[in-house]
Amino acid sequence: MEPWREAVWRGVPERADPEAFAARRAFLLANVRAGERVLDLGAGDGAFAAELLAAGCDVVAVDVAEEALRRARARVPGLDARRSEEDGRLPLDEDSVDAVWAGEVLEHVADVVGLLAEVRRVVRWGGRLIVTTPYHGRLSVAALALRGRFDEHFDPRADHLRFFTARTLGEMLTDAGFAEVDVRAAGPPLLRRGLHAVAR
Repeated sequence: MEPWREAVWRGVPERADPEAFAARRAFLLANVRAGERVLDLGAGDGAFAAELLAAGCDVVAVDVAEEALRRARARVPGLDARRSEEDGRLPLDEDSVDAVWAGEVLEHVADVVGLLAEVRRVVRWGGRLIVTTPYHGRLSVAALALRGRFDEHFDPRADHLRFFTARTLGEMLTDAGFAEVDVRAAGPPLLRRGLHAVAR
């Protein structure tokens, strides 16, 4: 039987636009600088890796699915793309990157604490973690219920394993040892769908 993550990627159309791509790209690029080495964690098909490279960053793309990495290599020839085991160490040396981009990743991870410990291991002193994840504040959950999408959104067969509010994401990042954590809900009030965070 095909591993679950590979099956998920085979179900995603080639060159599909990542959700909220423009807003997430703007957030990412506002928090990196040309010349920095950036880990694109959960790189998927390389859409964000391509943007980071265009901005002058040195990029290492890591994903748990070989199908995602195949697509990333096709999109960005010569990309340093590496596979990571589902529950293993990141394939990078200690203190080897200036920033880690985890765009729509944490909600898919069973062991978020372990992953954040690995992020802390590979990011240099003074570096940062840049995160986006879906927003699950009270009003957004109520809106899902009112639109009749609650069961669909929280379907246990879906690939989202974690659901964050601004508070729980902030606490998770603080507990992981980040001293400065800035978490903001993205979008207009009542229509917020994402969380954007920078942790140092």
